[in-house]
Amino acid sequence: MGPTASGKTALGVELALRVGGEVINCDSVQIYQGIQIATAKPTDEEKRGVPHHLIDYVDPNVNYSAGDWSRDAAEKIVEIESRGHVPIFVGGTGFYLRSLRQPLFDGPRTDVDLRTRLRAIGQRRGVEHLHKMLTRVDADAAAKIPERDHVRSMRGLEVFFQTGKRLSAEQPKRAEPPEFASRIKLFVLNPPREELYEKINARTEAHFAARLVDEVKQLLADGVKDNTNALGAHAYRRVCEYLRGERGLDSAIERSKQDVRNYAKRQLTWFRKEPDAIWLNGFGDDDSVKEELFAKIDATS
Repeated sequence: MGPTASGKTALGVELALRVGGEVINCDSVQIYQGIQIATAKPTDEEKRGVPHHLIDYVDPNVNYSAGDWSRDAAEKIVEIESRGHVPIFVGGTGFYLRSLRQPLFDGPRTDVDLRTRLRAIGQRRGVEHLHKMLTRVDADAAAKIPERDHVRSMRGLEVFFQTGKRLSAEQPKRAEPPEFASRIKLFVLNPPREELYEKINARTEAHFAARLVDEVKQLLADGVKDNTNALGAHAYRRVCEYLRGERGLDSAIERSKQDVRNYAKRQLTWFRKEPDAIWLNGFGDDDSVKEELFAKIDATS
C-alpha cells in the first residue's frame, strides 16, 4: 500500500513473483470500466503474467462502495488461497483495506442525487463546510473525521439524511472481523515527499497529454454521468468542470495536480494511523526497497 505514484504496482508484481501470489486491486478508481488514462491501471506488460483481480470490472455509473469491495475481496481471498497462492493487496485506498479487516455496518446504498447536492455544496462553500454540517447532526462522528476529508463527511451526512440515524450510533454495529484479518501484513511505501510531488505533477501532465479530455468526452457520450464516483475522481472531476465551462484547461491541469498531491498527503496520514503498518522508505521500484520488503517478509513468516 502507499500514496499514489509511489510505485506500488511494480513492487506488488515483484512480490507476487517471489512468493507465488496473485494481486487484488485495492484502488477505488481502478475498479471502474473505461476509466483508464488517469488511473494508472497496470498494463499486461507491467503485470508480467501475475493474475490481477478486481480491476476494470464495475460499470462507471454504479456507485460502488467500500462494503461492496470488501465482500468481493473476501471472495477473492478464498478463491486465491484455494489454489495454494498468496493474495497480495496493491493500492492506496486505505479505507477499503480497513473495511475488509474491520467490517462496516450495513449502511444505506448511495443516493446519487443526495451525493450530487452534497458535492455541489462542498465545491461552492468548501469541503470544510460539509464537516460543519456533519458536526451539527452528528458531532461524535465529526470529531473522528478530519475537516478536509469530504468523502467521510459526506458519508456521515448521507447516513443521517437517508435513515435519520447517526453514523456514530450505527458504526458499532459491525460484524466480527473475518478469520484472515489477523493474517494480513500491511507494508506501506513512504517515498521522499518532494520527489513524490514531482512524479505526481509529471504524471498528471502526461495524462492530459494522453488525451484525457477526449476520454472523458467519450465516457459522457456513452452515458456515464458526471456526478458518479467514477467521474468524481481527481483529474476526471476537473475535466468535467472544464467541459462544463467552469474553468479553463490550464486551470483543470493545475488543480488536478494539487488535488492529487493533497490526496497523497491524506493517504500517508491515513496509513500512519494504522498501528500495524510496516513502513518502507522509498519508491516501490527502488532495489533497496524491494530487498527491505523481502527481508521483512522472511523475518515475519
